[in-house]
Parts: sequence; C-alpha cells; structure tokens
Amino acid sequence: MKVITTVIEMQSEILKQKGQGKSIGYVPTMGFLHEGHLSLIKEARKENDLVVLSIFVNPLQFGPNEDFATYPRDFERDRALAECEGVDFLFHPSVEEMYPHSTSVTLVVQERTDVLCGKSRPGHFDGVATVLSKLFNIVQPTRAYFGKKDAQQVAVVEGLISDLNFPTDLVPVDIVRETDGLAKSSRNVNLLPEDRQQAIVLYKSLQEAKKAIDEGERNPESLISLIKEMITSESNGRIDYVEILSYPELHPLERLEGKFIIALAVYFTNVRLIDNFILEVK
Repeated sequence: MKVITTVIEMQSEILKQKGQGKSIGYVPTMGFLHEGHLSLIKEARKENDLVVLSIFVNPLQFGPNEDFATYPRDFERDRALAECEGVDFLFHPSVEEMYPHSTSVTLVVQERTDVLCGKSRPGHFDGVATVLSKLFNIVQPTRAYFGKKDAQQVAVVEGLISDLNFPTDLVPVDIVRETDGLAKSSRNVNLLPEDRQQAIVLYKSLQEAKKAIDEGERNPESLISLIKEMITSESNGRIDYVEILSYPELHPLERLEGKFIIALAVYFTNVRLIDNFILEVK
C-alpha cells in the first residue's frame, strides 16, 4: 500500500493506472475507521482492479458549534487497517493541501438537505458536496462506495454525481449491524451499559414498521406513530426525528408508494444514534 499526501502525486498515479486500463474503486472517509468503513473497502476490493481510500477531515462540513479540532483521529491505526484490507493507495492530504488558499468556488446543495440530519446542520452538505467534487476530480474513480447508514448523504451524492456528470458509479453498501441489530457506529462505544441495551429498540421499531407495511399499512403518519410509541415505551431514548420520505428525492409522502426511506435519530444520554430502512412498495 502506498500512502500519498499531495494532490499532484495522487492525480499522477491515477492517470498512470487508468492509462493501463485499471478500474478504480474509491472509499472517501474522515478516518477513525470502523467495521462500516471496512465493509466499503471489501466491496471496492471485490469489484475493482485498484482501491483508493482517502482520509481527510473536511473543515467545510463542520458548523460553528461542531468542533473540527476534536474530531477523533488515529492515522497509524487507520493505515494498518487499510493495509490489512488490501487498499492500494491511501490518500491522506492536509487541510493546507486541499485548501491552499481561500476557496473561490463552493457548492450549494439545493435539494435533499432540509430534512433528516440536514435540518439541524445547515451548510453541512454544501461542505460535503464541495470536498467530494474535489476528491472525485483528484481520484477519478470508476466506482465510489458509501454506506447506507448515512442515507441522506448517499442521496446527496447521487444528486451530485448526476447533476455534475461525474463519470463515476455510486455504490451504496448495506448497513453493518451488531448481532442484536444495532447499526455499527463509532459512537456505540460511548453508550452507557443501560443505553446500549435499550438502543436495540431502534432496529426493532424499524422491523415492526416493515411488518406493518408488509401487512398493508400505507399511511406514513401511522407508521411514524408506531415507531415513536415503541421507542418511548421500551427505552429512555429522546427522539430527534422519525421521518418517512421518498428516496432518494427525500420528499414528504402522503401515502407510501415506490421507493422510500424510514429514518430515525434518537439520543441515548448524550449519544445520538441514527438508523434507517430503505424499502419499496408497488
């Protein structure tokens, strides 16, 4: 595995590899890798000649009340994990390398951002879209891999690739779960023992909603009420949101039809967990 820290070297290496006809699988991350990230690398490894992993904590996607400086970082651990998973190139630029001067152009995401997690993070997805545009131009991936756990981000990236005509296939990868169903997250280790035990209600409530849909329920409000009631009665979790929206457009639905997402965010003490099911009905 080769570690690259400059844009020029990364672009030069990619041009050489693509000139030899090799396909590039790309996994963009902010580091502090966990099993969810590793599942993306595994998928990229299966489907491409080469795998590029980037680790870059992007300041543009942090709001004024979100501490960019304390975001967890452990590059040596990440490098070892990447090497074990067969990554070919690890792109690890500094902030100064990615943003060497004041940015004259940034992107503004017009759709898919005023719901779910985007409601409480204005400007977040503008920063995500801007840095991904830069990274896609640097890495020029054949395929880019994103986890479905952050389904809103996947929806925004789908729009970015489509609207700006990036020659890249978006590959969403299924959520990695604990044996009891809790979605894997680096935040899970911060849960108190009682909270960890109760947190499985998130997955259980989504399963109950799916069961109701399978039995014919098509009213989003009824399903949202079912989920909220289950979370409230079986845990001390504080609900941030439960929403059902078309996917990937993320528009409100009066009745379930086509492809849609059931998404939720719940606080357990000070730990905020998210989960979702993406489903489809005729």
